[in-house]
Amino acid sequence: MDIVVVGAGSLGSLVGGLLAREHDVTLVGREPHVGTVAESGLSVVGTEQFRVHPNAQTTVPVSADLAVVTVKAYDTAAVATDLADCTLDACLSLQNGMGNEAQLAATLDCPVLAGTCSYGANLREPGTVAFTGRGEIVLGDRNGGRSAVADDVGAAFRAAGIETTVATDMPTRLWEKLAVNAGINAVTALARVENGALVDSLADTIAADAARETAAVARKQGIALSDERAVSLVERVVRETAANHSSMLQDVSAGQQTEIDAINGYVVGTATEPVPVNETLTRLVRTWERHREG
Repeated sequence: MDIVVVGAGSLGSLVGGLLAREHDVTLVGREPHVGTVAESGLSVVGTEQFRVHPNAQTTVPVSADLAVVTVKAYDTAAVATDLADCTLDACLSLQNGMGNEAQLAATLDCPVLAGTCSYGANLREPGTVAFTGRGEIVLGDRNGGRSAVADDVGAAFRAAGIETTVATDMPTRLWEKLAVNAGINAVTALARVENGALVDSLADTIAADAARETAAVARKQGIALSDERAVSLVERVVRETAANHSSMLQDVSAGQQTEIDAINGYVVGTATEPVPVNETLTRLVRTWERHREG
């Protein structure tokens, strides 16, 4: 399969690298990373170690069988515009936050799949990505139900050795992931701690309350997500990714804009009743963003 991965940062480089073991892959990202990959290949280190030689460039190609989008949520609209000029059979979002698939589908003519990814990655230096934890990719029709396109994409991912599940309940899965991210990302970013620090800590109740609020908002949207399920998912991810730095902590550590608006901010914007924990976390991270260059 001819696959373009748009957003060759940490996760995009890892997923693209794994896919490149079996498929023709083009990584689209920024210099100097893509230039190094184009010249010397992509080195994957950590959980698995190998080198692959995908195409790498700063612009979207003219065509591909599949586009895998891994950019930050705030870049989704711009990427959708870029991909509109690319002939595609399908597009898969593996992004944090909510609303990305709708933005892509509003612009693209091809089917847009939703996906979640629990693989751990960290871009070490240009040309090198650290594989920090094995996980799973779950993908399917963004509205739920069976999808022949999703079946084909799932088969392609599994052929490359990626643990992949094709699901028929992606709306629920996306809200579950949002509950996890709402509970973990902003808390670890503000406290500057790895995920495992939330176990039996002074902040674990904050993470749990943020997840409960997210579950309540999900139920208002017709999603069957209980408070208990949301909190248990947060606790499980914290245990399973204890040594990981959340994506928002990585952004804050690098002094970069975060995805707060698509995570806790999305909960706040969608809620019809007060969500004080998510609102507080959103305001704190937005305040940091506003003054991060000061």
